[in-house]
Amino acid sequence: MTRAAVHAASGNPLGAAAPRQEGPADLRLVPPALAAWAAAALATGAPGEWIAGVVLAGLALAGVALVRAALPPGPGARGVRRRVNGVAVAAVLLCAVAGAGSAWLHGADRHRGPVPGLADRYARVTVDLTVTSDPRPTRPRVHGDRLSAAGLVLDADITRVTSADGAVTAVRTPVLVFAGAGAGAGKGADVWQRLLPSTGLRLTGRLAPPTEGDERYAALLRVEGSGPPRTVRPPTGLQRTAGHLRAGLREATEGLPPDARALLPGLVVGDTSRIPPELHDAFTATDLSHLLAVSGSNLTIVLALLIGPPGLALRAERRGLAPRLGISLRSTALLGGVLTLAFVVVCRPEPSVLRAAACGLITLLAIGTGRRRSLIPALAAAVLLLVLWDPALARSFGFVLSVLATGALLTIGPRWSAAMRRRGVPPRLAEVLAAAASAQAVCAPVVAVFAARVSLVAIPCNLFAELAVAPATVLGFAALAAAPAAMPVAELLARCAGWPAGWIASVARTGAALPGAEAEWPGGWRGGGLLAVVTVLVVCAVRRIRGHPWIAATCVVLLLLAVLRPAPFTRMVTGWPPPGWALAMCDVGQGDTMVLAAGDGAGVVVDAGPDPRLADRCLRDLGITRVPLLVVSHFHADHVTGLPGVLRGRRVGAIQTTTLQEPREQSEFVRRTARAARVPLVRAIPGERRRVGPLDWRVLWPRAGPGLGAGGPNDASVTLLVRTAGGPTLLLLGDLEPPAQQGLSRDHPALPPVDVLKVAHHGSAFQDPGLLRQVRPRLALISCGRDNPYGHPSPRTVGALRAGGAVVLRTDTDGAVAVTGAGTGLRAVPRGPV
Repeated sequence: MTRAAVHAASGNPLGAAAPRQEGPADLRLVPPALAAWAAAALATGAPGEWIAGVVLAGLALAGVALVRAALPPGPGARGVRRRVNGVAVAAVLLCAVAGAGSAWLHGADRHRGPVPGLADRYARVTVDLTVTSDPRPTRPRVHGDRLSAAGLVLDADITRVTSADGAVTAVRTPVLVFAGAGAGAGKGADVWQRLLPSTGLRLTGRLAPPTEGDERYAALLRVEGSGPPRTVRPPTGLQRTAGHLRAGLREATEGLPPDARALLPGLVVGDTSRIPPELHDAFTATDLSHLLAVSGSNLTIVLALLIGPPGLALRAERRGLAPRLGISLRSTALLGGVLTLAFVVVCRPEPSVLRAAACGLITLLAIGTGRRRSLIPALAAAVLLLVLWDPALARSFGFVLSVLATGALLTIGPRWSAAMRRRGVPPRLAEVLAAAASAQAVCAPVVAVFAARVSLVAIPCNLFAELAVAPATVLGFAALAAAPAAMPVAELLARCAGWPAGWIASVARTGAALPGAEAEWPGGWRGGGLLAVVTVLVVCAVRRIRGHPWIAATCVVLLLLAVLRPAPFTRMVTGWPPPGWALAMCDVGQGDTMVLAAGDGAGVVVDAGPDPRLADRCLRDLGITRVPLLVVSHFHADHVTGLPGVLRGRRVGAIQTTTLQEPREQSEFVRRTARAARVPLVRAIPGERRRVGPLDWRVLWPRAGPGLGAGGPNDASVTLLVRTAGGPTLLLLGDLEPPAQQGLSRDHPALPPVDVLKVAHHGSAFQDPGLLRQVRPRLALISCGRDNPYGHPSPRTVGALRAGGAVVLRTDTDGAVAVTGAGTGLRAVPRGPV
């Protein structure tokens, strides 16, 4: 090859002699790092005998490889290659042995002592422990008709355990501490929420085995009582300093709008204690949740402010604060190290924080020196050291996502960016697009493993959010630093940071509100592998169609249709909902949500189900953008907890509730949610009549008077008799029990036969045969969850309905059900379980 050809093949405008060109990537550390990672992941939780055998076998094979490599090499390059390959194989085997051995030792240490045995017996104990993490609020969950109490969880190491028989043992065992309702609200809540790592506590509670497959803890400790914890040792000075700085940032953000107030501490130091569930769900749906965790990008942004434009970091023309202040390059590096230490102190020296600091420094060094490919060995070394130091990281999805994203930025991103620049894309835009696309391409299959979904709006949402991440982070860190010395200055900085933080929250909410923001995908490793294959095929297809603009435009249009999901397009593809539907029973699991068609894009909703995501998805599929009235039949959790999903992105005229405000917690939840959405609350009045579009209905129950609710909230369910213009008649019974059903028959002896019956209480065995005979439904709809623990619907109830001539459909087997037609044309259209 001629010298001119060599220069041309280099791909650099300056030719092969350009001083900042790079050679091939050094991948020698990658196999050992992957071997240690895989071995630690497989060995975590495995039987000790199996691990011992693997370790001995690995040592033996590594010894053989080293002996072969030590033999005199044969003549020529083949002998040299044999020696090099032998050393490489030995290094891989030894790193795998080290990973497995580290996991073995950590597992043995975790299960040493009496705590695991006491957990197996669910023993009541008194323990002294050291807090090792910040308290984290738990999200209430629906269990039947009840909502579990909110609480807090935190990581801790038990240092002394006293069992019920008085035996005292000194240990060091990691546990997950759960403090129930008393920690989430009420007396003692502030003390629990302000606990700092390294604090010593003395607690009494009951031990339980950890969640299956979770090898980070030896036991779960459920704390007894609702008061504050007993502190036996204050936190260290380092942790007090970090806590003081974080508290200062929270105080400085008090006056911000709700979203910015909640989000800014999360962006800066990973403090998500204020983020409401619906905002958290929006970040999850748009794959922006990495912004709510301590990320290496936080550190990268701050250090980039110090060194200036990354491409000039090592040149005489370097910019940033450091050269403006006259700080030398060596002093700049030292100052960067100090900032990194401060980052670790403020964000807590936990494994996740140390991982973020390591990956952040690697990414910063990559963009700062312009030698991206040469930093792959640094990333491999960081993975190797972190996995050996804490083998639990090997099974951490956060660790996997962090490493994959960093690796994509170092390898795939630069190639895609260069390809875009060659096609005329501006350099900065090309770099941002390539970074977002490459990170999403490698991380999406891992997200699918545990989330069973794919975000179709992740890349554009990350691009729009990226515009505000840097200013929000820099100003947030400035507010955090200023708070201890000058709170007014910190509040001013926080107010400025609140604008970009609010923009990020708006991007998340807007993206999540799109009908096709998320697509369901098979979960588990099979689903992740399938998405990885699909991603590779899509990338290959993009490379092939880049010269065919019409094909590319068609793909873009199809993607937009999948995200926007206009009702005609969705109906054409899925056949759902059927044309002219009058009533739809949503598949929301073990709960109730029904929608009555009230005109173009409008629907009267009866109950909200247990899950906001499922309620929102059902209304999206039905094309409901306006809810003139939302009826809450009663306040059990499986009928009201999904209320935020109904309100999400829709105009709601009013919320009508039953008169009995029980259970009190759930009725307060409805009032609080309605107040936040500025939706008026009204109460159902027996005998009242309403008309909306083609709908005309009358409230039949609950009966007014002193006996209201004598049978509990179920018997106070709002019961509606609905007539649709030219359509079916409907009777919606809520969760009425037999006594209330009998009262309904006595109060309304002229109750006519109906076309559609919403069977009471998810088709339980407790039904009044007289009422079923009186209304003689042609269609009986039952809303219940698959494999629910209550046996709903009862075979006896289903048999009685069918014996009376009704066609029975149930959401656990039929999925969502829509009713169309009237008279002889009445029919139910099941969608099928999703």
